[in-house]
Amino acid sequence: MAAHGLEEKALDVLLTALAGKGMVKTGGKQRTDSTHVIAAVRDLNRLEMAGECVRACLEALSAAAPGWVEQVLEVGGWAGRYRARVDSWRLPTSETKRAELARAYGADGYALVSAVYAPFSPAWLRQLPAVQALRVMLIQNYVRVVDSREREVVKRRESLESGGEGLPPGRYRLTSPYDTDARWAAKGDDLFWNGYKMHVSETCDNTPDAVAAAAGTGEPQPPNLITTDATVPDSQATDPIHQALARRGLLPAEHYLDSGYPSAELLVGAREKFGIALVTAMLLDQSSQARARTGFDRTAITIDWNNRQVTCPQGRRNTSWTPCTQRGTDAIVIRFSGQDCQPCRAGRRAPPPSSGDVSSPSARRRSKRPWTLPAPNNPPPSGKTSTSSARASRAPSGKPSRSPTSAGLAIAAWPRSISTTFSPWSHST
Repeated sequence: MAAHGLEEKALDVLLTALAGKGMVKTGGKQRTDSTHVIAAVRDLNRLEMAGECVRACLEALSAAAPGWVEQVLEVGGWAGRYRARVDSWRLPTSETKRAELARAYGADGYALVSAVYAPFSPAWLRQLPAVQALRVMLIQNYVRVVDSREREVVKRRESLESGGEGLPPGRYRLTSPYDTDARWAAKGDDLFWNGYKMHVSETCDNTPDAVAAAAGTGEPQPPNLITTDATVPDSQATDPIHQALARRGLLPAEHYLDSGYPSAELLVGAREKFGIALVTAMLLDQSSQARARTGFDRTAITIDWNNRQVTCPQGRRNTSWTPCTQRGTDAIVIRFSGQDCQPCRAGRRAPPPSSGDVSSPSARRRSKRPWTLPAPNNPPPSGKTSTSSARASRAPSGKPSRSPTSAGLAIAAWPRSISTTFSPWSHST
């Protein structure tokens, strides 16, 4: 059913039957929350992932084209390295031997994919899922460079912080060759899982009719289920949930959510597009100023994005506005005059800059996320000059991301889904 896009058919049939019995209907109250779903695959570290991708590809090719494998592949050491699942035997404990094994996995993977994409190989071999999983794993974890002797060698990718070429964001990174949609994710400080996230909506009316309708099952009725990658934030599922409920004719009048789902735009959009009132708490400000309850948090600052002016609670305005990149994130550094900040008692309560900031004894500076500024003769996106601190704190960046995890390739270049292209090293999705 999933292969033909019919994964929601069973739920649609069930909801049609429930609606016919008056157990679900438009209006009323619904609540939505998410839960984690663990993928049915083994957890692999980066080294195990590289080796298992090569082994899985060899297994798939041997089953699909044994004659081609016998004629084309004849590489010494492969039988020993890939005779069993990589996670079934103990990896070397020495860092030197582990690095050597990682390079061997990369070299074997490049050789295998290059053979599959060679002109003499059947084109249909490229369409095998295991071949595409190996190709994407190589793009995400390895690079080929030229050494001092002008030889092409395989090098493992490392993070920018380690002086490497950069690693892909977690939302793109494969975790298993057997489930290319599963992703590692975390929620809070104590929940980590490899898999997916499921958003469950259910009725929660306490009217006599609703209680009587649910009496036969003893359970609230689920008008909607949505499954996403584990890395997708809850807020990105809010509008798709409303669209699915609208398609089924089961939109609630009140929708109860936790603080991970809403935003100011979604609160307004749900009312305007679907007539839904979102009943929810908003995310708290987690800045150091807000946690310490000293100094000025973002709610105390008003920003005029069009004129690039920032006003502090004491009515003083900034003296400079400098776009920059801080720790891989686009930001704007705002500087105030030292003559205004030093005599200010309120400013002295502000916490010191973080270790990544450059402090100055004569001025105080703050960083804000940037917003694409409109042309001088055009109105701002909201239709008026914004001085709302809440809107300023959510202002999106109009520049391409320069996250450390996306170094070496633009974020859009990391293969998000498995695709078949003529060149094995194409980064198109």
